[in-house]
Amino acid sequence: MTDAVIDVHGLTKRFGDKTVVDGFSMQVPKGSIYGFLGPNGSGKTTTIRMMCGLLKADAGGGTALGYDIMREAREIKARVGYMTQRFSLYEDLTVRENLDFMARLHALPNRKAKVDAVLEEYDLAPRAKQLAGQLSGGWKQRLALAAASIHSPGLLLLDEPTAGVDPKARRDFWDRIRRLAREGVTVLVSTHYMDEAVQCDFIAFIAYGRKLIDAPAADIPKEVGLTTWRIEGKGLTPVYDALAAAPGVDQIARFGSALHVSGRDRPALERAIGPWRDDPDFDVSEAKTGLEEAFIWLMTGAKDNF
Repeated sequence: MTDAVIDVHGLTKRFGDKTVVDGFSMQVPKGSIYGFLGPNGSGKTTTIRMMCGLLKADAGGGTALGYDIMREAREIKARVGYMTQRFSLYEDLTVRENLDFMARLHALPNRKAKVDAVLEEYDLAPRAKQLAGQLSGGWKQRLALAAASIHSPGLLLLDEPTAGVDPKARRDFWDRIRRLAREGVTVLVSTHYMDEAVQCDFIAFIAYGRKLIDAPAADIPKEVGLTTWRIEGKGLTPVYDALAAAPGVDQIARFGSALHVSGRDRPALERAIGPWRDDPDFDVSEAKTGLEEAFIWLMTGAKDNF
């Protein structure tokens, strides 16, 4: 991959006798939004920090933004924006004062003009004199993103960025992320939320320190190899109970008024759902396997490293 912004191999990190990341390798193209999906404690954030030189790996190596992650971490850090899961700016400073602080931290020239421009870009100008601690969750998120990107980073790291915000704020946030990606910023997102994962161009599934799969988001279900059928109707509990132990059914999940029944052996799966296909009380149709089905399948076979 000639346009890889990140190219790492064999990254390993241990804390005591626990290996939290084990032999991780990846290439990330410029301007992509790359999601790191996995359960809590799976090593997502640790992996991202190592990839960008923010945390030193115990083994392995590679480059980020053209710099060696082991020997040139300071150069990388100066070109990275980092937005943490929890709001980490100063709540007793105003919106403007927080942005001015970040501009000072990065030694930006024409600091006042830069802060003014960012306030306008993120629609924060009307709240410039408001204390950050008085902002709602969505506006805190917007301020955090503005602060993380004020120095025009080549890499932007987001740690579960939309946790706890309303749907409109989440939609606005991702519109801004995609705009940054179109401008050439590479975005790495650590998450375990499906509605964040579907916003990404690429997804890496990580479980307990190991990468299970790494592919374009649209290709993940095909890579996993699951076939999924949807059964909709009333009285689904007996159907669920009957199918849960049926040959050919690898997993079954309830989605509102429907069941999603998945398996890797298509003929066996079709035989399993056969009794309900001609039942007038149920609507049975083949469904597109989604990221959630793929995620559950991958996690089912993953072994905890605790």
